[in-house]
Amino acid sequence: MIIGIGIIIGVITIVAILFINLSPEFGGKATEEQEIKYAVSKNYKDGKFVNTNKVELDMSFRDMGKSIVGYFKPQPNTVPEKNIPVKKVDSLQIAAYNGNTRLIWFGHSAFLLQIDQKNILIDPMFGEVPAPHPMLGGKRFSKELPIEIEKIPKIDAVLISHDHYDHLDYGSIKKLNSRVKMFYVPLGVGVHLQEWGVEKERIIELDWWQETTLDGLRFICTPAQHFSGRGLSDRTKTLWSSWIIQSNTDNIFFSGDSGYADHFKKIGEKYGPFDFAMIECGQYNKMWPDIHMFPEETAQAGLDLKAKEIMPIHWGAFKLAMHTWTDPIERVTKKAKELNIDIVTPRIGQSIFVKDGNALGNIEWWDSID
Repeated sequence: MIIGIGIIIGVITIVAILFINLSPEFGGKATEEQEIKYAVSKNYKDGKFVNTNKVELDMSFRDMGKSIVGYFKPQPNTVPEKNIPVKKVDSLQIAAYNGNTRLIWFGHSAFLLQIDQKNILIDPMFGEVPAPHPMLGGKRFSKELPIEIEKIPKIDAVLISHDHYDHLDYGSIKKLNSRVKMFYVPLGVGVHLQEWGVEKERIIELDWWQETTLDGLRFICTPAQHFSGRGLSDRTKTLWSSWIIQSNTDNIFFSGDSGYADHFKKIGEKYGPFDFAMIECGQYNKMWPDIHMFPEETAQAGLDLKAKEIMPIHWGAFKLAMHTWTDPIERVTKKAKELNIDIVTPRIGQSIFVKDGNALGNIEWWDSID
């Protein structure tokens, strides 16, 4: 019996090692030349990227155990009892659109931004499971996307905030690659894209506070308080960020993933006020307070950014923490009201107009799901 158990453990170990080393999902690794380039960054120390503030990334063994048990243990309302319906959008509606700046939410942190007759995808995770293998994660709450990935028309730019699976998806990038003009990513993330077939010339890597332009649009890479990594040995080997997108008429902020810290105020002072801010609100826990915000902090971040309107993101698509699936939106809506902040809460697939987001009305659609 002991020999049998040993054989099973050995086989599992070999399979795991082969999977980690051979699966393309894990992405690429920086070359020595690239690491020398990263060393110029103030955010790069001893071969790794770091946060501005001291952030504890390693949970205790006890907390790690609690986290694993809590994730897999059945708990009420952590996922919707019914499929979340989405508003469908036609590819021709996207291709022919030339109106005011608008966003279409795909759930979680994924968006299509249409601005100045440009199509921009933000953290386009369109996969079913935010993990390197379907058996390693929970399925999306919606059976459909607003539009099938194969039907998405030509994309001028893709912005990526960091390399975690719920923001950077191998399958999505492979399907989108031929239709994307340029990719904009934080330092280091380009190694994954190149591993997946994106030419180096179509990738722009930026450090915090650096910026670039595309046909009159301005992309600014700004700080976030988080971490990165896709495998067992590459934690913090690539940078994480938030993003600002500016046109002649619009000033938009996207938080990526981040704990609450003073960088929101710094960004607001330097680049605010913002017409519209998409701010993380979900997948939080008291065991990792530095890397994900609680809903009340999301609302406060909106104030710090001097945002005219905020939209809570990073919820409504996947279970990545132990809170109920509606807890983020319920709490941030309440806090935003207390702080007198305009909040936009669209259905997945619904068009959001940056200068008139509240024309949507804030129907509490999530109440009809369970």
